[in-house]
Amino acid sequence: MFQTTFAISAEIKGVGLHSGLESKMTFYPAEPNSGIVFVRSDLPDKPKIPALYSNVVDTRNCTCLGDKNKNIVSTIEHLMSVLYIMGVDNAIIEVSNPELPIMDGSAEEIYNILKEVPLREQRVKKKFLKVLKEVSYTDDKGNKISLAPSSHGLRINFEIEFPSPIVGHQEFHGRIEENIYALEIAPCRTFCEKSQVDYLKSIGLIKGGNLGNALVLDGDTVLNSGGMKHPNECVNHKVLDAIGDMYTSGYSIIGELTASKTGHFHNNEVLKVLFSDESNYELV
Repeated sequence: MFQTTFAISAEIKGVGLHSGLESKMTFYPAEPNSGIVFVRSDLPDKPKIPALYSNVVDTRNCTCLGDKNKNIVSTIEHLMSVLYIMGVDNAIIEVSNPELPIMDGSAEEIYNILKEVPLREQRVKKKFLKVLKEVSYTDDKGNKISLAPSSHGLRINFEIEFPSPIVGHQEFHGRIEENIYALEIAPCRTFCEKSQVDYLKSIGLIKGGNLGNALVLDGDTVLNSGGMKHPNECVNHKVLDAIGDMYTSGYSIIGELTASKTGHFHNNEVLKVLFSDESNYELV
C-alpha cells in the first residue's frame, strides 16, 4: 500500500463551538511522510502545528493541539477520524479560527464532503503502527484504557456508564472499517446534559452550541427533535473520538483499543505510554 494525499484542494466552513465564530478549513495536498499538519491561516506567521499526540495541550471537552508559542487548534478529533478512515496520510489543513467547525456535532458532514474529494496515491509505502505489547493507563478513579496486539487493523472495545437513564450502560465492540464507520459511527453526535450546557454558557463558552450540533439530554428526555440517531449514539461517539485521537499517533494502528469510561485525556495518555518504550510497537 502507498501513502495518499488530496489530489485537489477543498474547503469546509462552519461555526466554532465555543467562539460561535465562522471557521473555515482548507485542505491541500502534502508531500509524502509529512503527516497531517494544521496551519493557522488567521495569524500573521501562519504557524504550523502537526497533528501528533505530543502536541496535544488540552483534553477538556475536546482534543486541542498547540505549539511552543501557545498557538492552538482545537476540536480536531472528528476530522482526524475522517482522515483515518479515508486513509489520508498527508495533508495541509489551513484553519481560520482556533477551533475547527463543529458542524452537526458528529463527523458525518465532514466525511460526506471529503469522500467526494479525489485522493492521489504517492509512490512511497504507507507505514502502520503495530502494537507488540499491551500497554495501559488507569486514572485515579479506576477508569482504564489499553492498547494490545491485534491480527490486523484497529479494533475498539468501549463501554460507558452514565447516571442518565436514557444513556445508562452502552457498549461498542468491533473492527473499525469504513462501512461500519459510515453507518454507525460518523453520524453519532457529541452529547451532554442540559445542566452542562447551562453552566458552560454561563462562563462564556459554547457560544456556537445549539441543538443542531450536539445531542442534549435532560434526565430521561432527549431535547433534540427526532431523538437519538443510533440506539448507542453516546458510546459510538466515544468511539468516533477515540479513532481521531489514535490517529494523532501519526499512523494507522494495528492494535486493539479497550476503554471503560474514558475520554480524550486517557486516549492521549495511552499513546504516551505506548511511545515511551520502543519495544511496545514497530512500524511495518
